Amino acid sequence: MQARIYRPARNAMTSGMAKTRKWVLEFAPASAREVDPLMGWTSSTDTQAQVKLRFESKEAAVEYAEDHGIDALVVEPKVRKANIRAGGYGENFATSRRSPWTH
Repeated sequence: MQARIYRPARNAMTSGMAKTRKWVLEFAPASAREVDPLMGWTSSTDTQAQVKLRFESKEAAVEYAEDHGIDALVVEPKVRKANIRAGGYGENFATSRRSPWTH
């Protein structure tokens, strides 16, 4: 059984970092997906592909994989630089602003 341990990337539609702190152990698909001839849905007989386990740390995920005999590949995340402005959002509405703020 193969698996991948990674920290999920942030959602591309937001600037927030929600749901990116925990590590995820995700199993690789063991069988190919096939199309149902009647409905056209894709399905698989592999139920492990639906399982995603979340852990507080990378070490906990690796320890779980070792304890259960899972061959896991650890993918290190790319660290994102903090995007913090000096004045923050409130600076947009400051009375001491040099130029008027408009949309």
